[in-house]
Amino acid sequence: MFFLNINLGSITIPFKEIHNSLSGGQASKSTWEYIIINYRLPKAITAILVGMGLSISGLLMQTLFRNPLAGPYVLGLSSGSSLGVAFVILGAGFLPPFLRTILLSSYGIVLASTLGSTIVLVAVLVVAQRLRDTMAILIVGLMFGSFTSAIVSTLTYFSTADQLQKFTFWAMGSLGNLSWQSILVLTIAVFLGLLLSLFSIKPLNALLLGENYAKSMGLNFNKTRLIIILATSILAGSITAYAGPIAFIGLAVPHIAKLIFQTSNHLILFWSTLIIGASIMLLCDVLSQMPGYETTLPINAVTSLFGAPVVIWLLVRKRK
Repeated sequence: MFFLNINLGSITIPFKEIHNSLSGGQASKSTWEYIIINYRLPKAITAILVGMGLSISGLLMQTLFRNPLAGPYVLGLSSGSSLGVAFVILGAGFLPPFLRTILLSSYGIVLASTLGSTIVLVAVLVVAQRLRDTMAILIVGLMFGSFTSAIVSTLTYFSTADQLQKFTFWAMGSLGNLSWQSILVLTIAVFLGLLLSLFSIKPLNALLLGENYAKSMGLNFNKTRLIIILATSILAGSITAYAGPIAFIGLAVPHIAKLIFQTSNHLILFWSTLIIGASIMLLCDVLSQMPGYETTLPINAVTSLFGAPVVIWLLVRKRK
């Protein structure tokens, strides 16, 4: 899928040329070399990082809340990230010039997105301690999403056309236009989140039978929950900052992994979710490029078109 992603697009580049370019040589055409190194390779790497991060983030949330519909998108985590970025992009006019320059940098947007997602998720967990009903928790997450959307709408009312355009393009989602420096920052953030998730595999298996069972097995539930919150916030926050709010990947991929491998062991689900998430994101990126055409669809639209039917099919199949 990685090589197919680089191969297809408005211009089809032969696999042999891709191999030559990536193995230290050069493609036979300078235009192919430029397209591979400066556009398609960064985009393919970004797709892998986004697919892995969002898929694992969804797996963590579904196990923590013991709800198959849980995920960063459903619980308002992406809405929190969007709110943080909206404060930076749309509310930049209300900030002092020196602070505006700092926050509008790539690092500032990552920080704002991560803080926004963390605040929303912590708020959901605080409410979740009082509400044991999982459906009520999901409703609370949706309410947080509605609340943050209302604030974003207020900010858009007072924003300029340039600010609105920048935020709209960010909200549509994009895997391209990232510099190598931005990809490095995203890579560090994603691998840090994945490392924290890897340490949570055994506690996640214990949580499958509920919080009380996990505590009886000697699990420090508060510490485990904190690690899961931190991992999810780092993953979803950094990815949303750079790629925009990508829908359905975090919700659908863990179900696909469980369906294929027929297991609830998180040691297997962790690695399978990583691979499937990266592969599906690369596939969605190929579809968004519309091979043979110059038109590029928003990646968020493609993932939703893929994810929604999969989730519906899974629910119908489970009912049968």
